[in-house]
Amino acid sequence: MIDINTLDFEKGGGLMPAVIQDADNFQVLMLGYMNEKALETTLEQERVTFYSRTKERLWTKGETSGNFLELVDLQQDCDHDTLLVLARPQGPTCHTGNRSCFFQKEFKPKQNLDFLNRLEQLIAGRKSERPEDSYTTRLFDEGVDMIAQKVGEEAVETIIEAKNNDGNAFVGEVSDLLYHLMVLLAEKDISLAQVVGQLEERHQPE
Repeated sequence: MIDINTLDFEKGGGLMPAVIQDADNFQVLMLGYMNEKALETTLEQERVTFYSRTKERLWTKGETSGNFLELVDLQQDCDHDTLLVLARPQGPTCHTGNRSCFFQKEFKPKQNLDFLNRLEQLIAGRKSERPEDSYTTRLFDEGVDMIAQKVGEEAVETIIEAKNNDGNAFVGEVSDLLYHLMVLLAEKDISLAQVVGQLEERHQPE
């Protein structure tokens, strides 16, 4: 995954900054510091491990809270003294309970497709927690047959609306269809990332 011997730990006095990004949506989650042993541990255990400057020891993110950062990939920068780490967070990354340590402002692209990831997380939470008075909870309680039926109903309504000239109504039906399809994916334990991966495979340049 990376050749540790090519890294310049000496420049930072034995420590190297590591920027952690969500592997699914590339949101920056936190900044930590690794020494060579922390990096070796990260690679061996496939869980992001830092060197804590306050505790003066290795510290695996989530060792107390359970909110681990599961390693996906990493790379070094052009100067070989900084790491960029892709990880999948198993809960909030920040000790405040926020998903990212960078939450003071929300930077939004013009087309905020990242909302689909947040919606996916919300749906997953409904599946595991089953809060009362939630439509999504009711769908999960009914099971795959009911969810699949709703997807079919919304697909038919989308087709019907596509033949009309009301763009707003059509967008509304597509939104309903996409939401119910995401609930069906969650019921089948399939992530959006898996679907995107399949699409990427199909559209690789020849």
